Amino acid sequence: MLRALTREVSPTIANCELEFLDRQPIDLALAVEQHRQYQACLAELGVHVEVLPPAPDMPDGVFVEDPAIVLDEIAVITRMGALSRRGESETLARALAKYRELRHIVEPGTLEGGDVMRVGKTLYVGYSRRTNVAGIQQLATMLHPLGYFVVPVEVRDCLHLKTACCYIGNDTVLANRAWMDPDALCSLKILDVPSDESRGANALRLGDTVLMPAAFPRTRELLERSGFRVLTIDNSELLKAEAGVTCTSLIFDAP
Repeated sequence: MLRALTREVSPTIANCELEFLDRQPIDLALAVEQHRQYQACLAELGVHVEVLPPAPDMPDGVFVEDPAIVLDEIAVITRMGALSRRGESETLARALAKYRELRHIVEPGTLEGGDVMRVGKTLYVGYSRRTNVAGIQQLATMLHPLGYFVVPVEVRDCLHLKTACCYIGNDTVLANRAWMDPDALCSLKILDVPSDESRGANALRLGDTVLMPAAFPRTRELLERSGFRVLTIDNSELLKAEAGVTCTSLIFDAP
């Protein structure tokens, strides 16, 4: 069965890390409600949702994708590029230990899960402000014996690789080419987001459905014209924290 590991929104989310967006007020009650609607949406799509409690000392704790990468064989506990977020990894490790053998990225490597886009046995890994070369090299060395290939991708002007592009199935990547090196994706079809929806590339494929923010209607139209079934959610408050729809869950197969 598909499981989704999630965490409730921290009461201190207004203090979240920001790299490329100006800070805006976040309505905590609305953020909590929108996140619960997201969790309900995952459940409606057939995913068993496991919810961790909020962490007042972890403003970014709801973004559970970044502290870990869950593969079929193992879970990789990352070493976060943002110093303030490194405590999140320990709590995710405890939650994942019952499902996977754990491996760890260690100093001087930094790696965040938002920089990792998986397509089968290939992991495209963004070289970004949060993920460095040492972290990418450690991941490649760790995963090569398991038959995975790691492809570095330059990321620019955005937080993570999956801010710039996401795999949506059918050998297709939804992407904003301006924010990443499209040549690294030469074996995949690229579907370009509209120029006025630069943040529209973050989408989550579950079964035959692509889940995406309601804030990007032209991107939705593009996906539907291209033959994808699309479901949108309102995540306006978490978008202010540089979020998307992939970063607030860790989805993997487990009994």
